Amino acid sequence: MLPSQPLLHAAVFALAALQALASDTFIAAVYEHAVILPDATDEPVSPDDALALMNKNMDVLEGAIKEAAQQGAHIIVTPEDGIYGWRFTREAIYPYLEDIPDPAVNWVPCTDPTRFAPAPVQERLSCMARNNSIYVVANMGDKKPCNASDPSCPSDGRYQYNTDVVFDPEGKLVARYHKYNLFRRETQFNYPKEPEAVTFETPFGKFGIFTCFDILFREPAVVLVSELQVDTVLFPTAWMNVLPFLTAVEFHSAWAMGMGVNLLSANTHNINLAMTGDGLFTPEGPLAYHYDSRTEEGCLLLAELSARPRLSPTYPPAVNWSSYATSIKKFPEGNDTFLGAVRRDIFTFSELRCKAGNYTVCQGDLCCHLVYQMSNKSKDEVYVLGAFDGLHGSLIKYHWQICTLLKCQSTDRNTCGQPVETAQTKFEMFSLSGTFGTNYVFPEVLYSGVELAPGEFEVLRDGRLKSKHGTSKPLLTATLFGRLYEKDLPHPLRTSP
Repeated sequence: MLPSQPLLHAAVFALAALQALASDTFIAAVYEHAVILPDATDEPVSPDDALALMNKNMDVLEGAIKEAAQQGAHIIVTPEDGIYGWRFTREAIYPYLEDIPDPAVNWVPCTDPTRFAPAPVQERLSCMARNNSIYVVANMGDKKPCNASDPSCPSDGRYQYNTDVVFDPEGKLVARYHKYNLFRRETQFNYPKEPEAVTFETPFGKFGIFTCFDILFREPAVVLVSELQVDTVLFPTAWMNVLPFLTAVEFHSAWAMGMGVNLLSANTHNINLAMTGDGLFTPEGPLAYHYDSRTEEGCLLLAELSARPRLSPTYPPAVNWSSYATSIKKFPEGNDTFLGAVRRDIFTFSELRCKAGNYTVCQGDLCCHLVYQMSNKSKDEVYVLGAFDGLHGSLIKYHWQICTLLKCQSTDRNTCGQPVETAQTKFEMFSLSGTFGTNYVFPEVLYSGVELAPGEFEVLRDGRLKSKHGTSKPLLTATLFGRLYEKDLPHPLRTSP
């Protein structure tokens, strides 16, 4: 006699759990999705039209989920805004929202879809997870009614949240996270009253989750990793790339290395808005990543990760990020410094005029030190050492300390800090360090063509970012991103909804 469907799912889930436990590794997938967008409108569409648009996107996501499962993935992360896009006013997004319950209710929408209010999106995501025996991570909108007894209740009588959901291989809702750090254009959503630190246990480690802009702030990002000690962070994002620094693959890989944690980053894909770049990042560097600024195609990535990276024999040792730079007895600053803008941030730069040298540049409390030797200095290229110590952001301001070896856009020094994607100059060696006032420093090297350099650099325990054997490709940037969370300004928009 054939087993019943519920028993079959339970057996498959148990087998997957045993396999994951036996190996101390797991296979993860992320999908960069070219979102099918609704027509721009200030007026709400009908619920049927909203669901039709969401089903078109979920058709694509379901294909990626099936393919990932067939290739052995235990979990797949899909992007922020991946189900309905981002062209919304507060009123226009309402038909796309569902009431997402607390996971403590122990609910499998796929098998019990009528237990709560109509939830066709949750039902379908749950079935995708259940039918493919895989954890599914998705981003959608949550609505919560409120009334006059709540003094913070919005005038339309509801809270609206940018929300991540996680369904386990049985289709059960196991995590729900409301985005705490909304980007300035997300006026369709409310800020949660308190930050949420959402974690859940799996057969392959302790997982945490947050969304996009959250990664730049202490809550919830640092709380999850440093205080709650998660092994892996799930990261749906809609990241608009900003060269020379904040490309998705560059900063997300740097953050994973600096924080010493796995980061499963799934981005939306829209080349008109410069959205691209996803990856499977670890404390040792990227295992797989994708950056495509030319085509409109989505991309599925898979890799095998350590389930508990802190227990790995290759886990990077603790770093004192200011030890080397502060130990230099004589720290002379270059005479030929100049100011240059990286977007709105004013850096202090010093041009590297020779093929080899020892340079220092300072700004505020930060001094950056560089020792380098170029192997084939191009006459048509200018490189600088740069330092920035200050607040970043036009509306929501947060404090960076940045040391960078940077290629300028042209030989005109006024272009230093402007976006550039290609280079010709390689380096025999470089060593970059700084007098950082924080232990939260994120290292990364970016090559010509917006390519990462896994395995070609190392971070020494004294805080030096150092090439191992020279650069195999021309260099765009080598950067140490420091975050002084305690110097952030109060958030101007996060009030009770």
